[in-house]
Amino acid sequence: MGYYWISSTKEQNWQEQIAEPAKTGKPNLVLTDETKRVIDGFGGCFNELGFDALSHLSEAGRTQVLDALFLPDGDCQFSICRLPIGASDYALEWYSHNETTDDYEMEHFSIERDRKYLIPYIKEALKRNPDLKLFASPWSPPTWMKFPKAYNFGTLRWEPKVLEAYALYFVKFVQAYKEEGITLHQIHVQNEVVADQKFPSCVWTGEQLREFIGDYLGPAFEKYGIDAEIWLGTINAPEPWEEWMKGTSSDHDAFAHTVLSNPKAYEYVKGVGYQWAGKYAIQRTVQSYPELKYMQTENECGNGENTWAYAQYVHNLFRHYFVNGANAYIYWNMVLEPKGRSTWGWEQNSMITVDPESKKVTKNPEYYVMKHFSHFVNPGALRIETSGPWTGNTTAFLNPDGTKVVVIANPFKDTRELEMDVNGETYSFKLKAESFNTIII
Repeated sequence: MGYYWISSTKEQNWQEQIAEPAKTGKPNLVLTDETKRVIDGFGGCFNELGFDALSHLSEAGRTQVLDALFLPDGDCQFSICRLPIGASDYALEWYSHNETTDDYEMEHFSIERDRKYLIPYIKEALKRNPDLKLFASPWSPPTWMKFPKAYNFGTLRWEPKVLEAYALYFVKFVQAYKEEGITLHQIHVQNEVVADQKFPSCVWTGEQLREFIGDYLGPAFEKYGIDAEIWLGTINAPEPWEEWMKGTSSDHDAFAHTVLSNPKAYEYVKGVGYQWAGKYAIQRTVQSYPELKYMQTENECGNGENTWAYAQYVHNLFRHYFVNGANAYIYWNMVLEPKGRSTWGWEQNSMITVDPESKKVTKNPEYYVMKHFSHFVNPGALRIETSGPWTGNTTAFLNPDGTKVVVIANPFKDTRELEMDVNGETYSFKLKAESFNTIII
């Protein structure tokens, strides 16, 4: 049995280590034969500010970054990525694809703006990986469909003619991208359904999602022959105790269970996308509807400092979602300028930073967290259960080619000894302080 071992720390970001024969013969981590859900892949989100950051680089510089993210033999090997329908909160400015008031027939629908920023970005990725899967979600409907009439805050006007028009808006989006040579594999109905924010947003209830999917979006996709899957996403439903005390909730029951327990809506939904506080609901949803697919749709984004400490938190998010049933994990901004400041003022982390003045490219700590997973865990892998004291820091996988991948973090401030048992063989690894480690068997 052969071991290939990679470790990264604050001081040394990527270093091969050597496994040693076990010393005590008492393993503190055991890989079992029990396999769980299939892994579909990893990715990030195409945003305008990311494309703008890349524009500061020379052609050779851009090529290096894009190769690292998207080449099938590159660092990250992304296989599933997200894009916004209209403006995300990391667009250069707010927009939708049809701001012509009362255009219920969508005669003025246009993706012209996307041809300047998002589509070139996406096509560069597809050039490197033609098999890249794409999913899309809106942050806000067109403003004339909302109350109040604004990109930020508010709700969709709950009128049949508006709902029919909005379903057609999704149809037109999928069709328009197909004409550009870009296939959209999934549509998620709304980014962060409980976010009533100063950036593009729109609040939905579970009952509204149930009605819109079952009575409008699903039938519209059938009518126009749209083969993109409909997903119940992206759900950022929290489960705070304060809501229960008030007699309200926005957890599994209020969203996923409300929609999926309805036969008409369930017929159209192929998966559930959870992000942010949705992590509190995914376990119950997977247990209730194990036949569906699940995705972590937006990595929590930090404060623009890109610290190793936050990367440790993000590693734990990867583990949390996978052990609770996620099939895929999606990062948020792949590339930003230093500090990652949005057009609305929030500073956020990114995998890669591009300095517009020096043209320096920096691979931030979360880049290495992603690489520890995405470089080694292939689409079609199965998650493996582990046992022993280090299980809480470990996520393990069985690749289609038979290799086993163990991603394990040492959160402590000193080196710790890992003795891992695989099929009765035990090997010893020295896990450096505050390190991420990937062991390939």
